[in-house]
Amino acid sequence: MSFRRSASASHESRGVKILASSAVAVLVAVSAEASAADESSIHLKEGPDVAIVRAACSVCHSLDYIEMNSQFLKRAGWEAEVRKMIKVMGASIPETDVPRIVDYLSRTYGVE
Repeated sequence: MSFRRSASASHESRGVKILASSAVAVLVAVSAEASAADESSIHLKEGPDVAIVRAACSVCHSLDYIEMNSQFLKRAGWEAEVRKMIKVMGASIPETDVPRIVDYLSRTYGVE
C-alpha cells in the first residue's frame, strides 16, 4: 500500500512539473513575441517637447495610439486624455509636464 501512495505521489509530482514547464514555455513565448513587436517604425512628429511626450506615453502604450486619436481630438480632448491617463490609468506624469504634453499633442496631432 505504501508503494501505491508513493507511486501516486510521484505521478502527481510529475504532472505538476509538466504543467509548470508548459506554463513557463507559454510565458516565454508570449514574452518573446511581445518584445519582438517592432515599434521602430512609429515615430512622433518632431517638435518642442516630443521627447517628453515619447517618454510619458510609451511607458504604458504604443505611440501609435497618438496617431490613431489624432483624427478626433482637439486641444480639450487631448487634455482630457492626458488627465485620464494620470487619474484613471495611473500614469506618473508630473503636473508640470501636462501643459507641455497637451501643447505638443494639440499643436502636432490635434484637429482644428
